Amino acid sequence: MERFRCWPVLIMVLVCWPLAAQGFGFQDVIDRAREQAGEPYRAPTPIPSFLQELNHEQYQGIRFKPERTLWHESGSRFQVRLVSPGLYFKHAVKLHQVDAEGVHDVPYDKTDFNYTSEELARRVPADLGYAGFQLTYPLHGENSRDPFLVFAGASYFRAVGKDGHFGLSARGIAVNTGLPSGEQFPSFTEFWLVRPTAKADTMTFYALLDGRALTGAYQFDVRVGDAAIMDVKSRLFLREDIEKLGIAPLTSMFFYGGNTARPVGEWRPRVHDSDGLLMHDGGSGEWLWRPLLNPKNLKIDYFSAEKTGGFGLMQRQTRFDDFQDFAAHYHQRPSAWVAPKGEWGKGRMSLVQLPSSNENNDNIVAFWTPSEPARKGQALAYDYRLKFGDPSISGSQRASAVKTFVGDGNRAGGGNVEGAYRVVVDFAGGPLGDLSGDAPVTSAVTAEGNGEVIEHFVEYLSPVNRWRISILAKPAPERPLALRAFLKNGDEAVSETWSYEIPANNDILGAES
Repeated sequence: MERFRCWPVLIMVLVCWPLAAQGFGFQDVIDRAREQAGEPYRAPTPIPSFLQELNHEQYQGIRFKPERTLWHESGSRFQVRLVSPGLYFKHAVKLHQVDAEGVHDVPYDKTDFNYTSEELARRVPADLGYAGFQLTYPLHGENSRDPFLVFAGASYFRAVGKDGHFGLSARGIAVNTGLPSGEQFPSFTEFWLVRPTAKADTMTFYALLDGRALTGAYQFDVRVGDAAIMDVKSRLFLREDIEKLGIAPLTSMFFYGGNTARPVGEWRPRVHDSDGLLMHDGGSGEWLWRPLLNPKNLKIDYFSAEKTGGFGLMQRQTRFDDFQDFAAHYHQRPSAWVAPKGEWGKGRMSLVQLPSSNENNDNIVAFWTPSEPARKGQALAYDYRLKFGDPSISGSQRASAVKTFVGDGNRAGGGNVEGAYRVVVDFAGGPLGDLSGDAPVTSAVTAEGNGEVIEHFVEYLSPVNRWRISILAKPAPERPLALRAFLKNGDEAVSETWSYEIPANNDILGAES
């Protein structure tokens, strides 16, 4: 906001839209959230049941009319399409515009939409309200209107860069995710959209979050190009103790991949929105990569770091051949990266993986949790930069683990050790990209939980310019096999650390163990 310097008064209205409504700003939303935290929680009013019961095809048939887009008449680069409640979006939100003249409600108009049938149109209440909004920007020429950001449903939002397809989601907050007590889903209930100048390349909006356990005030400063970049400010006010508070949560889908068996009847090589969790320890400098799983049972992993340097759910498989799905465009699904601003204090990463029988369920959640207990009456602040784009958005300069394969260690091509696994990891990029095939690259491999590393060695794969670690390892009886591995050139680590766990309950060796 400070980058807008107001010119002489006569042209201030033209230049300083984001500052013109000086009676409203982030502090007003903070005050609202703080006040609301002192009041009993009131759940949002649900929409009529017939709208909640629409199937996917029926809901997708409710189409917003492009000519009703906010700021369409001004030719603004940023324009706002409105989202109808229904199906997953079970309550309306309040929307406001903030401009030079002040704060204005965005009144609901059911004729903003085309409906799948006249009967459905008749039944939609005239005061239903909007479920959220979608931002567009001319990413493919000044006359294009490309959707790149959607806020709708609880505290969920999704974004893409120039050539991406919507995939994983971010959330405002996570509360007790994966706990037996049950997860809470606070919602963004009110938004204030600050109207930008026609040629602005950044847009600001504010959001009020409300839930049984806490309230929150958020400021989002958004810009988009090859990647969508959001600078996020969050202020949280706790109504009650929270056992597990999840900051900057990311939610995705992993059905199966190159490291897992293909379900019976599936012809596609892979089906996932993300294939791994990447973490950066800002204290030690280590980059850690954990490939995702579709476990048979709920699986929760924790990763401690001296200082949180960043984390993200990544989609490293970016070729059409990796998926062979021209309808879903999984190869164009974005990666997402969270980079903390300021000191977040001590904490740990949580990775929650849920079993899923199809690709329609988001079964992966990753977030950061503070070490200090989250107690009733606390006020917390977390600021961060969130990027949606290709896998390079993390900024890592280390070689990446690009492929993971797991098989039986007691068959041809795997080994001759009963009960062992052959694990193969391919690394590429970073310092490895400049090395010749005879460079002295070696592997460092360890097993946890009394697992045994029987052998490991490195090969250079000249056809694809990759370096491969091949590992033969065996778990302790009825225990998972937890492995860590990285590559060295001499004494220098040149790759991120690959971290993987094969659950005890799996089908890799031909039968459940």
